[in-house]
Amino acid sequence: MSGIGEAQRGKSLGRSAPLLGVLLVLLAAWFGWSAVQQWRQAASGDALEQARDQAVQGLQQAASGQLQQLQQQLKGDRVQQALQAGDAAGAALALRESWTGVEQVEVLGADLAAGYVDAATFGYARLALLESALADGKATLRVVRDGGGNRLGLAAPVQLAGVGPAVVYVRQPLLRLTAPLDQVRAPGNGFLALRQGTHNIVVQGDTGLSESAEAMARPVAGTPLRLAAGVPNVEPGPLGLGALASAIVALLLAFIAVLLVVGRGRLPKSLPLPSRRSAVADADHGPTLRESLQMAPPTVPGEAVAEAAPPPPPPVPAEELAAGIFRAYDIRGVVGSELTARTAALIGQAIGTVALEQGLREVVIGRDGRLSGPELSAGLAEGLRRAGCAVIDIGLAPTPVVYFAAFHLRTGTCVAVTGSHNPPDYNGFKIVIGGETLSGDAITDLYQRIVEGRLVQAAEPGDYQQREVAADYIQRIADDVQLDRPLKVVADAGNGVAGALAPQLLEAIGAEVIPLYCDVDGTFPNHHPDPSEPANLEDLVQTVKRFGADLGVAFDGDGDRLGVVTAEGKIIYADRLLMLFAADVLMRNPGAMVIYDVKCTGKLSDHVLRNGGSPLMWKTGHSLMKAKMRETDAELAGEMSGHFFFKERWFGFDDGLYAAARLLEILAQREEAPDEVLAELPEMVATPELKVPVAEGTPHALVAMLVAAAQSPDNPYVGGRLSTIDGLRVDFADGWGLVRASNTTPVLVLRFEGNDEAALERIQALFRSQLQPVLGDTPLGF
Repeated sequence: MSGIGEAQRGKSLGRSAPLLGVLLVLLAAWFGWSAVQQWRQAASGDALEQARDQAVQGLQQAASGQLQQLQQQLKGDRVQQALQAGDAAGAALALRESWTGVEQVEVLGADLAAGYVDAATFGYARLALLESALADGKATLRVVRDGGGNRLGLAAPVQLAGVGPAVVYVRQPLLRLTAPLDQVRAPGNGFLALRQGTHNIVVQGDTGLSESAEAMARPVAGTPLRLAAGVPNVEPGPLGLGALASAIVALLLAFIAVLLVVGRGRLPKSLPLPSRRSAVADADHGPTLRESLQMAPPTVPGEAVAEAAPPPPPPVPAEELAAGIFRAYDIRGVVGSELTARTAALIGQAIGTVALEQGLREVVIGRDGRLSGPELSAGLAEGLRRAGCAVIDIGLAPTPVVYFAAFHLRTGTCVAVTGSHNPPDYNGFKIVIGGETLSGDAITDLYQRIVEGRLVQAAEPGDYQQREVAADYIQRIADDVQLDRPLKVVADAGNGVAGALAPQLLEAIGAEVIPLYCDVDGTFPNHHPDPSEPANLEDLVQTVKRFGADLGVAFDGDGDRLGVVTAEGKIIYADRLLMLFAADVLMRNPGAMVIYDVKCTGKLSDHVLRNGGSPLMWKTGHSLMKAKMRETDAELAGEMSGHFFFKERWFGFDDGLYAAARLLEILAQREEAPDEVLAELPEMVATPELKVPVAEGTPHALVAMLVAAAQSPDNPYVGGRLSTIDGLRVDFADGWGLVRASNTTPVLVLRFEGNDEAALERIQALFRSQLQPVLGDTPLGF
């Protein structure tokens, strides 16, 4: 009977073999087509990268050639004679006649009065070009709006007899710069765009990829330009398989289909169809208890995946990973020596490991405008995907926009690749996992995981996609913040990434914006993007006065800090701005907690209390502030460095752009001029932050010595109230002083405040008498 049943099953399989074969062929075609598509997409990406790199090289050569020609032309006899004679028009004419194809030449005085009379007509880009040439003292170029369209603008400083410093402006056809782009072509499904700031100068390919093209952007060295590139995401195949795996599955399915059709369903004798009898027999002669115990233990659900995954990477020798880059608030180091693409990948894998342990898989990443950003961002994404995390890359974006994207896209986890306000050769990572900004031990834990090899290695890399959220960020703020009356404001981004969004955001809420250094340039050619340093606000002060603006706002390199100057050129420090924000927030939230750091004015606590709030002084550091806000459910927090954290109507993270919008909203609600509103805020005689460099690794030990002396029976600060939550702060009836260790650089940070100059000097002298013996010959600078 069993033979008859087996024969019947064989006939049945034979009859259905053609249908099953067709089904397998269709499946094979599906997997095969997917493999081909993935290979084509990968090939398009490679072709686009080659086209991009070739174009960047050509653009750099063209730009360099134009600048060299300008310098050679300026050395011409006729031009020099005219300049030495003080004949600006003659010098311009001589240069135009000697340089074939030039459209326009002008020689202007260094005050650029002719341009600032009607800056909008003259062109902000032209003014920025001329100011840059004067500030740098060398020839420079950029794309300007002139002559009815985009042109190549060149400028160089000169000396004009009888006038003094002047600047030569040369307008060239744009083709003299962009001709190399005609020699390359983006693949049919790719995109290339020559960009300056947020503006596309020349575009090729699929414009639908414009928003995601920043992820593959490369700077054109020596210019404010960059070449952005984009290709469609490589879509995984069926079941998430890659190209090679899809191809192998397709071949296997096709092979099985051929066997079925050709053999008409007959399987080789070496593979007999199982019968009920043989199955029973097998059961009767199964392994004994002893044999079973000697076998490998059965797997439990979930273990199979772990066993199938590649082994984790070996531990990294500690000497190969700079422990010093893992700092109190974030990860930060020198690119090349301390931070490389490999280091970024290891850090990404460590972050991904921690995220997965918390059940979080999707991670948003973004980067600031530093030249090392694309390489480190790519390394970070590779490491995250290696751990099995899905990466959502929003490309070039201020750090607060990266934070916003984690909320907006509901990931709760993000990493901003940024060096913040550090020099151009620095970069780093600000990390949020599950809504919590990593700091302290959590940062150190990432280092330990890497050097000990405790990193997850997924069987398949996580997904990767590019998203654009800048428009959503602007819309979200503009839907909530609108000015009651227009204000004219100068926005200085210091060539940091905030320049890509600040003008559009402030215009969206109803301000008239004059952009200053808003072209993103990771070399920061005009001034360092740190608004807490008064020297970095000098250009902003002059521009506000020159344009008769109501206010000037400045942002740091990644856009999470804010600086402000008035129409009269006075700097309004962040602790006084926090008073204004606190009064506004407390009107709607009476009794709310307001947190400020130890560097803030002594008047702040009283101001919060008078406005019905609960003041709390806390440690300096953006991650520490955010943690304290969550712990106390505070509505507002701020630091002397310019970090502002709004929980009311916002998400509680530090955001310089949003803080600027809220500031303009408050000022526009008042009938008085902004200067008058800000002048009403309580003020004492105070120093800015003072920084005293000390040896690496010593700041905290030095502060500990000062704290120990203050807490001894011989306390030198008689009559003062001691606070040691972050360094040593001593509050007197007429002022206060502070010394604390920086958590990011080897310096001591000091600040002093008094009711008058005499009180300020007395407090400084007291701290000086305690510091100098500890520091030896190190100059204090106050």
